[in-house]
Amino acid sequence: MLNDIDHVAIAVNDLDAAVRFYESALGAVVVHTEEVESDGVREVLVRAGSSYVQLLSPLHESSPVARFLATRGEGLHHVGYRVDDCAAALDAFRRAGARLLDETPRSGSRGTRIAFIHPKGAFGTLIELVEEAPSSERPNPGLG
Repeated sequence: MLNDIDHVAIAVNDLDAAVRFYESALGAVVVHTEEVESDGVREVLVRAGSSYVQLLSPLHESSPVARFLATRGEGLHHVGYRVDDCAAALDAFRRAGARLLDETPRSGSRGTRIAFIHPKGAFGTLIELVEEAPSSERPNPGLG
């Protein structure tokens, strides 16, 4: 059911500084930026092979990423797994007894459908399931 790692998300306090670091240290190229109001984050994606590094910073103090930064500091926030069918993958986690943060898939960045699995239901790792939109429906069809 898991096709690939879609992204590894890293929570940062200063998104611009993090992007400059990835560009200068690794030669990373930004392929997508977006504000996701529903999650209270700004994100920047840099390509890493067939996957991405997703740099996240909060849009406001009440966002989950702001709370994460306040309690844990900068660092690994979650792992996003690419799936063909987000609803089916979410149901498989439900049947396996995982604690879900999303009961049904919802809209994510770059036209994806997503759902989150609580770290307590996945051996300590926050998991995001990511179903890509058909290439004709993606905001930037060159992604993914």
